[in-house]
Amino acid sequence: MKAIVFGANGQDGYYLVELLRRQGVEALGVSRAGPWRQGDVADFAAADLLIREVKPSLIFHLAAHSTTSHEALFENHQTIATGTLNVLESARRHCPDARIFITGSGVQFRNRGLDIDEDTPFEASSPYAIARIQSVFAARYYRSLGLRTYVGYLFHHESPRRPAGHLGRRIALAARRVGAGSEERLTIGDVSVVKEWSFAGDIAMAMVTLVQQDAISEAVIGSGEGHSIAEWLEQCFTIFGRSWRDHVDILPEFRADYARLVSHPTRIMSLGWVPRVDFSALAAMMTAEA
Repeated sequence: MKAIVFGANGQDGYYLVELLRRQGVEALGVSRAGPWRQGDVADFAAADLLIREVKPSLIFHLAAHSTTSHEALFENHQTIATGTLNVLESARRHCPDARIFITGSGVQFRNRGLDIDEDTPFEASSPYAIARIQSVFAARYYRSLGLRTYVGYLFHHESPRRPAGHLGRRIALAARRVGAGSEERLTIGDVSVVKEWSFAGDIAMAMVTLVQQDAISEAVIGSGEGHSIAEWLEQCFTIFGRSWRDHVDILPEFRADYARLVSHPTRIMSLGWVPRVDFSALAAMMTAEA
C-alpha cells in the first residue's frame, strides 16, 4: 500500500509518516521544505503529476501556514483551499478508490466556550477559518462524486517537533533552562486561555483510525480535556522545582482569539481511538533534553 502525505515537514506530517511506515505502508512525505520530496500542494500540475505517478491508496493533506492572521490570507487560501481542490481532483482522475484525509480545525467552528463537536456550526472568524471551511465543502462535494473523503477537525496539540518559537514549546524550553539556572523571563499574553494539549503522535493515530473505516466521514479529533496556559506553565516549571510566576511577565493589553477551545470527541473515540499521552506526560516529553 502507498500513501502520500502533503505537509510532511510539520509535526503532524512527521509522526504520520513514521506511523504509516511502521504499519508497512510505503509513505511518501511531500513538502516545500525539509528532507522530503519537494512539492507544493497549491500547484495543481505538480500535485496531479505526483498523484498520477504514485497512485496512492491513502492521501493526507496536512499542509498549511499555521496562523489565523489576516496577513496570511492568500497563502492559507492557496495551500489549504486550493490545495484541497488539487488533491481531490487529481485523486478523482488517477486513483478514485483512494482514501483521502483533509485537515480541518477547531477554530473554524463557532466558539461560545462550549465543547465543540461535529454539529457545531462553522464560523468564518478568520481567513484561516474561511480556507478550512471551503476545504470541508470541497471534500463533501467530491464525496458526492464517489470519492472516500474524510475530514478530521484538529484541536491544539504539541510535540517536541514544534518550532522553538511556538508558545507551548517556548514555555517548555524556558522551563528547562530555568531549571538549569537561567534567570530569564518570558513575556506571555493571556494565561487563562483554555485549550487542549494533546500529543501530535496521538493525533496522527486518530487520522489513520478515521480513514481505515467506512462508517464515519468527519470527526473532531482531540482529547476533550482542557487546560489553561497557566496550567501548562505550572506543569513545565514544576518538573524543575521552580515557580513560573518568578519568570513570566503578563501582557495586560493582550486579547486572545478565544477563551476556551475544547472538543467533544465522542465520535472519533467510538472508533476505538483514545489519546495515550496525557497532560503531565506531554510536559515531561516537551521539557526533556533534546
